[in-house]
Amino acid sequence: MASHAPSRHSGLRALAAPALALALLLTACGARDGDASSEPTAFGQIDRTRLLAADSNPGDWLTTGRDFGKGHYSPLDQINRDSVARLGFAWEYAAGTRRGLEATPIVVDGVMYTSGVDGRVYALDARNGREIWHFNPEVDGQINRKACCDSVNRGVAVWHGKVYVAALDGRLFALDAAGGNVLWSVDTIVDKTRAYTSTGAPEVAGNVVVIGNSGAEYDARGYISAYDLDSGKLAWRFYIVPGDPSKPRENPELELAAQTWDPKSRWDVGGGGTAWDAMVYDPELDLLYVGTGNAALYNRAKRSPRGGDNLFLTSILALNPHTGGLVWYYQEVPGDMWDYTATQPIVLTDLEIGGVKRKVLMQAPKNGFFYILDRKTGELLSAKNYVPVDWARGVDLKSGRALVDHEAADYATGPKLIFPSTMGGHNWNPMSYNPRTGLVYLPTLRAANFMLDRVKGHEYHPGRLNMGITAMLVSGLQLGAPNLTPALMRQLDQLARKYPDLRMRAALTAWDPIAQKTVWEFESPGWWDHAGVLSTKGDLVFQGTDTGLLRVFDARDGKLLKQIDTGSSIIAAPMSYQIDGVQYVAVMAAWGGGGWFITHPESAAYTYGNEGRILVFRLDGGAMPKPQPLADPGPLPEPPPLKETRADVLARGGLLFAQNCSICHQNMPRSGLPDLRRMSAAVHRTFNDIVLHGQRRQLGMPQWDDVLSEADSNAIHAYLTSIAWQAYRQQQAGSKAKAAPVASR
Repeated sequence: MASHAPSRHSGLRALAAPALALALLLTACGARDGDASSEPTAFGQIDRTRLLAADSNPGDWLTTGRDFGKGHYSPLDQINRDSVARLGFAWEYAAGTRRGLEATPIVVDGVMYTSGVDGRVYALDARNGREIWHFNPEVDGQINRKACCDSVNRGVAVWHGKVYVAALDGRLFALDAAGGNVLWSVDTIVDKTRAYTSTGAPEVAGNVVVIGNSGAEYDARGYISAYDLDSGKLAWRFYIVPGDPSKPRENPELELAAQTWDPKSRWDVGGGGTAWDAMVYDPELDLLYVGTGNAALYNRAKRSPRGGDNLFLTSILALNPHTGGLVWYYQEVPGDMWDYTATQPIVLTDLEIGGVKRKVLMQAPKNGFFYILDRKTGELLSAKNYVPVDWARGVDLKSGRALVDHEAADYATGPKLIFPSTMGGHNWNPMSYNPRTGLVYLPTLRAANFMLDRVKGHEYHPGRLNMGITAMLVSGLQLGAPNLTPALMRQLDQLARKYPDLRMRAALTAWDPIAQKTVWEFESPGWWDHAGVLSTKGDLVFQGTDTGLLRVFDARDGKLLKQIDTGSSIIAAPMSYQIDGVQYVAVMAAWGGGGWFITHPESAAYTYGNEGRILVFRLDGGAMPKPQPLADPGPLPEPPPLKETRADVLARGGLLFAQNCSICHQNMPRSGLPDLRRMSAAVHRTFNDIVLHGQRRQLGMPQWDDVLSEADSNAIHAYLTSIAWQAYRQQQAGSKAKAAPVASR
């Protein structure tokens, strides 16, 4: 739906600003130097000429990364090292959602376009946050069952008066940039029985708009789809994984890929490789670059028993945008076993390497190496690890091949402790390349996983998680099967003792891509801080935190210059634009996404809630308004009598809960999702109606009757009731201990 009036779920708060009369198709006015247009004169009028000349009008932010290279760098410098102390609040907009916000807004001709939960789109007056229109794709809550990593969306594409967005359920929309009306929509999902979703931003490439999908942890087979910009007609589709050899190949490149897979691979599971982010079009070379995802099953010994590199998993593909044909490819992780996606943001720029100016692409993917490739030929120019790595001894620059350390990292032979973790040395959060300093500002994470495969074979679960292994962060967060035996826990403890420091740490890292080294680093107090980054000509670097701070650093030495307490957790990348001589910095704020969508006690979302907000700042702005703190949830209620006490049933319920429910329900009182230890009497009575029959489907709680039986649901209910009683008894014992008199001495 599109609406021209604010809904009950949206709103704004701003400093005094003149009201704006918006009109369609007015005569264009000349923009001031360095500004976006002084009045909105048209909507979404971005084209190739304008995009290539982005630096000549730095007040606009034309793609999710500003220019075609997506460097997340702003040439604006009104806000700089000398003036940043005056940075304050300009306006905010309430998105009306409580899940993660990951997009970077686009601003063109005074209008901000951005996306939110499920693929909602917001068009706002960028001067004051006044809503022009909003769009809700009205996604069925059932799709949440197929979303491994929250119902997030990473942005829109704006082109020739249209706004393109992908909804969580895989529908791609072209919206009228002036009013938000649907011009066309197409379902990009080829197999509805499998767990496909869409969370990335579409990419305009030549005459097509391109989108990929998510779902490699489930049973997806990755592909990229391209549609005509004006009609939505399918132009081409490129499959990333070859698929069942008994069926025809969809594109000729799959013959090459098939040579790197066992013909008897687990094609039923899908293979993975989904392209859920990292798409960027090079209008200079007329090439589309796409990063591909991780493998499924995770363990190559099960996925492709005879081994092989398993193309085109964890690769960068250069495609002809007119035909979808492969021009070149580079595989970062041959035979991926570690969830090392190559879907992290790609930056295009020109660098002088070895005395020669090269057109390059840069990427810092999950696997811990920082890659620079010639973007015309795919030649590897450098690959140095930016965080500790032990799955590979390095990368051979002559062959371009990662030197995998199978003894250290192949968990098919037994449990291993792997660096980086499945969270990655760097995840989806945008990095920023600053051509003035020559540095890349990169949100990094130092963490390790225990990885092990305890089960012979794998039973395929249609539409459900099919990683097929156990993976645990060293903190103890378990992503795989529960109930490890004491003997196995001792084995893992022995592995951990070999490492002197296993602390999980997050840092903002300033990386020199030419020297291949860290120049400075700011370590965050919390290991979970990995928000996206903006750098500017004002020699500043901006990054948010989960505790609600917007931090501003000196780009040269990393000194913390300013921080604003917003009261909202931030994981998205800030951006900057300028209108009427005023520079603004904007960021979307709400906690969510893969590995981070459950709040924790230190986060702002835990204290103030997770209401989605767009926050905008300017020099000489006002005081920052913060949300009201959440009310104390109070003591745990007394659960109903435990009707089922058999140990085998409770254990089965715990296993089913871990496999199907715990990815969302962490049973924390302020996690943003229901703490199931606190179920009301009414929820206890209608538990099976909620779980099996979709009573709360439209609220985002899927129905599970195609996966779980009534006996399964009863077992889960019994398990939850048992842990509710455990927590309740601990609470009561604590209350009695506090109330007991202290003996005098």
